[in-house]
Amino acid sequence: MKTPILSIFCIFIASLLGAVGQFLYKSGAERTTGGLGSYLMNPHLLGGMACYLGVMVLFITAFKLEGELSVIYPVYASTFIFAAIGACFLYKEPIHIVNVAGMGLLVPGMFLMGWKPS
Repeated sequence: MKTPILSIFCIFIASLLGAVGQFLYKSGAERTTGGLGSYLMNPHLLGGMACYLGVMVLFITAFKLEGELSVIYPVYASTFIFAAIGACFLYKEPIHIVNVAGMGLLVPGMFLMGWKPS
């Protein structure tokens, strides 16, 4: 079986949405006061939850389109790359050479995980 490109695209969008969800969780956490209401009525946390609901829907869609777990899940690992780049721009968190090396290893790793030798 070969994973359809639409399944891979769904997971790529899910990885972007997952990174956005992480930033919403972080900004939401910064706005909590410790009371239950500050968690339940926090638009940033609710937005993060909505992003992860979207991720789940995209995963289900990718599976429904006959996406193989061994192919699509490594693509979702690109969330780590998007989160690191976003953190650099939004929170001024540094990206060190070792981080770039890790990102560089993720990309061929994702490719190799999805490769099916004939």
